Amino acid sequence: MRSYEGYIFDLDGTIYLGETLLPGARELIEALRASGKRTIFLSNNPTKSPQDYADKLTRLGIPTSIDDVINTVVATVEWLQKNASGKKIFAIAESPLIDAIKGAGFEITEDPEQIDIVIASFDRDFHWRKFQIAFDALWYYKRATLIATNPDQFCPMPGGRGEVDTGPVIAALEACTGVKCEANVGKPNKLMIDLVMQKSNLSVKDCVMVGDRLYTDIAMGHAAGMDSALVFTGETTPEILAGASDSDRPTYALNNIYELISAIS
Repeated sequence: MRSYEGYIFDLDGTIYLGETLLPGARELIEALRASGKRTIFLSNNPTKSPQDYADKLTRLGIPTSIDDVINTVVATVEWLQKNASGKKIFAIAESPLIDAIKGAGFEITEDPEQIDIVIASFDRDFHWRKFQIAFDALWYYKRATLIATNPDQFCPMPGGRGEVDTGPVIAALEACTGVKCEANVGKPNKLMIDLVMQKSNLSVKDCVMVGDRLYTDIAMGHAAGMDSALVFTGETTPEILAGASDSDRPTYALNNIYELISAIS
């Protein structure tokens, strides 16, 4: 394993599970920073703002600035600004994403006759009324486009459990409307890597993407032309990796992120 100038970390299942840092996470980040390396954190979870994530990392013992965090709240607003200027939005989402969309000047509406973009997202208050509004906009009025914040099927939790994530919401909307999701703005879309490169002035060749999922973290590394490191502390097990195709495999496979310390020791 070689040393990199930038280390880009997934959060859930890579740095922590729930409110507990994973073994070696704090020590690794401290060592990387002490060696002058840039550490940046990415998350497909849009239920918190970047500031929320910076505060959580700091509370857990990894002091972090908002400038070092990008999640799908940021990526969704970026996509809308580039692709949906003047469009009216309906988001199956929690308040951090909705507030960010409003803050960027977009109109949120629940009138299916006016909805231009339906956003599927991680929403722990997803109920039938929201489903019906999205259905009407997509199927009955046939005017809206479906996009998503992320494709994750579940969010890892302590004890091997998980929370239902955005993937099943996308599947439900596609199944009942026949409308296909046209854009996923989170991992594995390299939009998030592009945002990192803009903020950090680093090159993809000088960075490594570290995460626990082949189909988001590692796939995004491939899409961006970046080296990647898979850790077995979240969703992916050695058995899952063994069954993956050569094109889906990471540059490195690690039991946990602390093994990255070997490149800077």
